Amino acid sequence: MTTVARKRSRTDSLRSRAVARLKGPDAQACADPLAALRVLYEFASSPTTAPKALALLHELQVHQVEVDLQEEELRRSRVELENALNRRIQLYDYAPVGHFVVDGNAMLLELNRTGATLLGSEPDSLRGQSLESFLAAEAVPTLRTMLARVVEGAATAFADLRLQSAPDGDPRCVHASACRDPDGGGFLIGLMGIGQTKQTPVA
Repeated sequence: MTTVARKRSRTDSLRSRAVARLKGPDAQACADPLAALRVLYEFASSPTTAPKALALLHELQVHQVEVDLQEEELRRSRVELENALNRRIQLYDYAPVGHFVVDGNAMLLELNRTGATLLGSEPDSLRGQSLESFLAAEAVPTLRTMLARVVEGAATAFADLRLQSAPDGDPRCVHASACRDPDGGGFLIGLMGIGQTKQTPVA
């Protein structure tokens, strides 16, 4: 038998013995880290299997370091993603513009806190209601026309709308913008109270 063949035979024997140990009656004990180290120590104690056992130990150590580094990177990435998400939520919820996601029938799917304040309620209680129900009667056709412009191909359409009167009777006028929702078949609508920066309406 050649030297290469003998080395391969010893390696195969080492692996076979390890696999047999893991599949045998002592498998549960081998699953314990300390027991696994004892098995490795036994192999390292034998002159014929020591080099391969030490090489295996080094490989396991390198693998453990790789796993630790991956865990650190995943933990760091998770923290960064959570921070970025929290920042986006703060920017969205407390933006000075009311943001709404509506379907093709102007039903409210999503909205931020500013939008809910404009409509006089909490976000959770408004989802599923029609945005049209919060508009003055004469503003409903204007909203529909604005959304129709988007359907016809306008990247963004603008209009001035009047919400239903506030409890004190004062009219509440807003500038509105609409565009397609890139994540669905509905629309993204922004409502900004009169007195803030006005955008030029689309003809």
